[in-house]
Amino acid sequence: MLGAALRRCAVAATTWAGPRGLLHSARTPGPAAGINTLATYDLVPEPKIIDAALRACRRLNDFASTVRILEAVKDKAGPHKEIYPYVIQELRPTLNELGISTPEELGLDKV
Repeated sequence: MLGAALRRCAVAATTWAGPRGLLHSARTPGPAAGINTLATYDLVPEPKIIDAALRACRRLNDFASTVRILEAVKDKAGPHKEIYPYVIQELRPTLNELGISTPEELGLDKV
């Protein structure tokens, strides 16, 4: 069951393209469908899964979803304060490559 959700998350951007391409997709969920499924599970996704989701969001130029994904990871970590910094540490090369800022860098953690 978890495997199916992860596959949906990783390939959402390419499988839901409409006849006019990714920017004009016929279906609107994008990578959010897989992420929403992952959010229902009581776990923090592995960094490689989050990496695939961030790359799918970047292919769609959906910056808002990248921030939501990182916020969801922080929320899922809950009281375990060492999990979120570890995930960000593992994702740092990808974040730099894709030009994605974390919610903390954007100042969203102070709101």
